[in-house]
Amino acid sequence: MNQQLGKHCVKLIFGLKQSLRRGHRELITAAIVAVCVLLLHSIGLLQSLELAALDQFFRLRPNESPEDRITIVVIDEADLDEVGSWPIPDINIAQLLQKLNVHKPRAIGLDIYRNLPVEPGNQELRNVYKSMPNLIGIELLANDKNKNVTVLPPLGLNQEQVGFNNVLYDFDVKVRRSLLYWHVHNQVHESFALKLVLLYLKSENITPSKAKSNPEYLQLGKAVFTRFQANDGGYVGADAGGYQILTNFPKPKYQSSSGEFYSFRQVSMRDVLADKVEDNLIKDRIILIGSTAPSLQDFVLIPYSSSLMGTAEPVPGIQLQAYFISELISAALQGRPLLKVWPDLVENLWIFIWSYLGAVTTWRIRHATRSLLSILVSCFALTLSAYVAFLYGWWIPIIPSLFSFGSSAIWITSNIAHMQEEWKRSKEFLYHVINTISDPIFVKNEQHQWIVLNEAYCRFIGYPNKLLIEKSDYDFFLKHEADVFREQDNLVFQTQQPQEHEEEFTNADGQTHQIATKRSLHKDAAGNLFLVGVIRDITQHKLMEKRLKCTAAELSRSNNEFKLKEDHLRHLANHDPLTGLSNRKFFTEQLYESLHGAQHDNLLLGVLFIDLDGFKQVNDTLGHETGDRLLITIAERLSKSLRASDTVSRLGGDEFTVILRAIPNVQIAAKVAEKILSSIIKPIVVDGDVIRISASIGISVYPYNSQDSETLMKQADAAMYRAKRLGKNRYEFA
Repeated sequence: MNQQLGKHCVKLIFGLKQSLRRGHRELITAAIVAVCVLLLHSIGLLQSLELAALDQFFRLRPNESPEDRITIVVIDEADLDEVGSWPIPDINIAQLLQKLNVHKPRAIGLDIYRNLPVEPGNQELRNVYKSMPNLIGIELLANDKNKNVTVLPPLGLNQEQVGFNNVLYDFDVKVRRSLLYWHVHNQVHESFALKLVLLYLKSENITPSKAKSNPEYLQLGKAVFTRFQANDGGYVGADAGGYQILTNFPKPKYQSSSGEFYSFRQVSMRDVLADKVEDNLIKDRIILIGSTAPSLQDFVLIPYSSSLMGTAEPVPGIQLQAYFISELISAALQGRPLLKVWPDLVENLWIFIWSYLGAVTTWRIRHATRSLLSILVSCFALTLSAYVAFLYGWWIPIIPSLFSFGSSAIWITSNIAHMQEEWKRSKEFLYHVINTISDPIFVKNEQHQWIVLNEAYCRFIGYPNKLLIEKSDYDFFLKHEADVFREQDNLVFQTQQPQEHEEEFTNADGQTHQIATKRSLHKDAAGNLFLVGVIRDITQHKLMEKRLKCTAAELSRSNNEFKLKEDHLRHLANHDPLTGLSNRKFFTEQLYESLHGAQHDNLLLGVLFIDLDGFKQVNDTLGHETGDRLLITIAERLSKSLRASDTVSRLGGDEFTVILRAIPNVQIAAKVAEKILSSIIKPIVVDGDVIRISASIGISVYPYNSQDSETLMKQADAAMYRAKRLGKNRYEFA
């Protein structure tokens, strides 16, 4: 189980390494392209395209429900003709405001500069101003570019009822942002649109506050207004002064009674003065008063002004304010999405991902038609995803992503074309080279297909070259053989190191060959990888090797049998055949060696001479077979009474000897003798007969009794006879 798990881990590691190696080309290409695109983006070369793409998203977005909270009172060319002058006299403006106020609108926005009196009726207009707290006028604040261009608030209108109507233009003279606040001489000014929105939301008990997520941001109801930064979205180094937001222009659609479509409901000034306007178009609404007359040239370009074909269609300035107001109210009341952007890091990562997808898609497919189709599908998917995100209020960079995707795809396509040309040259070169070699040689690509084979290889496996080219091992060999070939090929691709391995395969005639294959990896100038395999037929060599192994095994068995016989003979020469104890010869050798060791290590050595008491009587009365069994039992008891380092031997008949090595004192020898006597004296049952015998033991000790083995034996023998004379079943020291 552990071995299988280890193999799986090794395969996984090799697979990851191989994937990284193969992914280097795509990663490097994607990184270079992404860096170049980000550089172009950072210096503003893609800004116009990105803003144009944003404009198209605005035009493609679905129509929204009609805006029933805003009505525009337009001053058109017919109104100017009826009044007969411009600016319109104050008396006409006063009458218009009074007519509107009768219907109780929530707020009225006068988007006409009235910084100078236009008689007649200036005093009447001032009186109207004082009687209408829901009226908001406009002023024009000086900016950094035009410090001297200012328009003062309407005469007689207090500052709380005035909002600035400055408009932010992009480099293409379009309006895509709106101002909420502006600081002039450390004084905070609110925009015309924001003033009207706050008046409208006051009835909904919604007041401005600091956002909980960021105290520097404004929160109105359900909306948090993220402040615009200089490089947000497709902008590069834009003017971010004041409190700006990206405007997510609504797209309301209203069909008038005449059949025309408008973004907001409109009524003319003359109809209001003539009391021809329905009450519900004014009551509880925001009323905007402004010019739509072409002669006054109060028009601006917004995203909806763009078109793929034809000229741009500007919108009146009063309608621009309606867009601003509608967006703010919808965001505060319904939570309509505001236009947001990703952080720079996320945008850069998004661009890199599409750059990588362009490289990977083209590299993996490697087919002109399918690559083109996949590129088109991917570009459509990118555009669609950016459009869907836009509908939910996110401005995702589409032009840099498309640029990075397309550039990576083009780069990889050119690289593939170069590789294919080099591939063709390499195949031709390899074919000419390997055909000069007599050994079977094959060349495979990374898909494990044969791409070049020499004639020797084709003859070896028994198939023609045309049948084998661009096929794999699984098409011609047995599965278990092909599995081995694939495993060895993968090992070379993964490690990029030469490998040699012994294998077997079955040719077209059904003959199985033993082969040794040396595989190595080669790379051409374009980076194409080739696996080259050189084969040696080792079938005969393996047969000889097998025969040699059989001969060696036979010799080994004969040698083992001889050794066993030798060990058996050696055992017979050194041991007593009856008891299995060492014999006199072995005892003499052991005593000599033990004595030499005791002399060298300055240790005591004990020699015991043991003779059984009454054994002859047992032999004579019960027979030699009983006597032999008695001797076997005595030998077992002697062995159990001694240490493993001691040696017990049978000299012959009923005589035994013991060598006690490395004893600390003579008392130890006495204790051993007592133990032996106690063991021997125990009754022995042989074929139902209870036999009791004893033993007499003589003890000699080196170096007290002697320093040579022969003398020690004689002294122990003499001590044994003295023990017999003194009564048997005892021991005596020499």
